[in-house]
Amino acid sequence: CAECDLVRYCSDECRQDHKLQHGEDCKKRAAQLHDELLFKQPESSHLGDCPICCIPLPLDSKFVQICCSKLICNGCAHANKMREEEASLDPSCPICQESLMKFTPDELEKFVTKRIKMNDPLMIRHKGVERAQKGDYESSFEWYAKAAELGN
Repeated sequence: CAECDLVRYCSDECRQDHKLQHGEDCKKRAAQLHDELLFKQPESSHLGDCPICCIPLPLDSKFVQICCSKLICNGCAHANKMREEEASLDPSCPICQESLMKFTPDELEKFVTKRIKMNDPLMIRHKGVERAQKGDYESSFEWYAKAAELGN
């Protein structure tokens, strides 16, 4: 049956003869297949998988680790933040454990500039996000285009 994949028929005649017996099971299985297709997590996204939990990264993932340029999912970023708050720890990268408190704004800008010069697509995209948040959409588009050329 094309709708449920539960049975195979040798001909259209056979399918028509069996329709009454198969109808109820077919509707249930077709609904189940529809739900699976609708709610199934994709195997991966173009962003890859979260390096911590190995779940495909959502398209709106925003947590780029400045220290190691890794992109993590929102859930892992939240779990790390909760862990740090509960244990009264300084913010650190959940991947490389680098302290995020050590960066002054100038050092952070130098680090980002260094990563951009190394053609790090995540940092280039990050720069595009910064520009867009400041309202500089033309420059933001250029940064996004460069990141896309590099595979992000």
